[in-house]
Amino acid sequence: MAAIERFLAAAATAGCPADQVRRFRVAGYAPQPRQLEFHAAARACDVPGGPTQVGLGGARGGGKSHGILMQMTADDCQREPGLKCLLLRKVGKAVRESFEDMRQRALFGLPHRYNRMEGILTFENGSRVVLGHFKDERDIDAYLGLEYDLIAVEEATTLTASKYRMIRTTARTSKLHWRPRIYSSTNPGGVGHAWYKALFIDPFEQGEERETRFIPATVDDNRFVNVDYVTTLEELTGWQKRAWRYGDWDIAAGQFFTTWRREVHVVPAFEIPGDWTVWAAMDYGFVHWNVVYLLAQDGDGNTFVVDEHAVRGWLVKRIATGVRGMLERHGFKLGDLVSFVAGSDVFARRGTAEMTIAQQYAEQGIHLAAANMDRVNGAARVLELLGDVDAGIAPRLFVFERCARLVECVPQMQHDPHRPEDVLKVDCDDDGVGGDDPYDCLRYGLMARTAPARAYVGAY
Repeated sequence: MAAIERFLAAAATAGCPADQVRRFRVAGYAPQPRQLEFHAAARACDVPGGPTQVGLGGARGGGKSHGILMQMTADDCQREPGLKCLLLRKVGKAVRESFEDMRQRALFGLPHRYNRMEGILTFENGSRVVLGHFKDERDIDAYLGLEYDLIAVEEATTLTASKYRMIRTTARTSKLHWRPRIYSSTNPGGVGHAWYKALFIDPFEQGEERETRFIPATVDDNRFVNVDYVTTLEELTGWQKRAWRYGDWDIAAGQFFTTWRREVHVVPAFEIPGDWTVWAAMDYGFVHWNVVYLLAQDGDGNTFVVDEHAVRGWLVKRIATGVRGMLERHGFKLGDLVSFVAGSDVFARRGTAEMTIAQQYAEQGIHLAAANMDRVNGAARVLELLGDVDAGIAPRLFVFERCARLVECVPQMQHDPHRPEDVLKVDCDDDGVGGDDPYDCLRYGLMARTAPARAYVGAY
């Protein structure tokens, strides 16, 4: 009796309504605390103005799949007759077998029919769950154009942002008292790491969730996981341990800069002393991001990325004005910079254009020098300055908190599988999410200080 009372108290604390809890008890399902938080968030989707997308997970072994399945089947499908749900799973050859095992474990107390050939769960009130599976993104196209009242996506970061947006278009309904929604589970890493972090994790960490809710869960939140699996996760190293054991979203699978630590390398802003060396770097872009960094170095060789100017679709004159404003925030002028380097593309003549991008900047008083474009040595330079706090090697590179895109970008950079000593080249998507432009600009800036400083020729 005490166990039931504890469960009811935990459910009430999480915000689960009484009818939801009653359905779970009828189904023989006793959610754990993190699962209860997820179930409460799922019910918040009922409220006008509430969320329409709910994410669960982060690390492995947190009970994500079980929680989502039970929300769909034991609660949503039971309270809304005729509900049509789609459960998309990223699986291999054993899709039906793995689902059959989970169905028998989870739904033993819930009357239903299961057509294994068609992959459809049906309940007495006409609600049903369609089991969808995909090995590649193109497999999902078979489900597009249809209408689903509810969609659940497992391993969401295996999808690109554009494919997830396409899936969202199928979440619609003709039911008067039902709000369409999407549940998702995932782990850090994968092709969708950047968009999922931007959509779910960042609003959660900043306390600014509106259309989304995210409930983090690790193996510590699942008392039913066997001890051997916990030991396996503990024995991982590098990015895998940070992602799969602890659900650290500051990494990505195949992470290049494994020594990056937000708590170490990201520092609050402070006033730069007048005797420090200051310089700037640019990675040019119009469709992609145009990124400019102001960098400073103290007398001990520590480098600070002081400020960031990142825009898309801006012309040279407008960017030049913005760069001046960035410098003025810190009490600097162009003439205070010992150099201002940029990638080689700004010096190339484009089509019938009369001037190069560099010449256009020169007209604005910004005289650009060619950056060192060596990718391998540039990546090595970043690694060198990051140090390795776990190995007792002190860092010499620090980033001010205001450089948000760089802080987001560095831990997402991955090894190039065809050239492991280099960082994989990646472009941002149509919405500007992801991409390596901030990293390239950082690389240019750090390589500019491997040679003796030169006097800067530009001035007001």
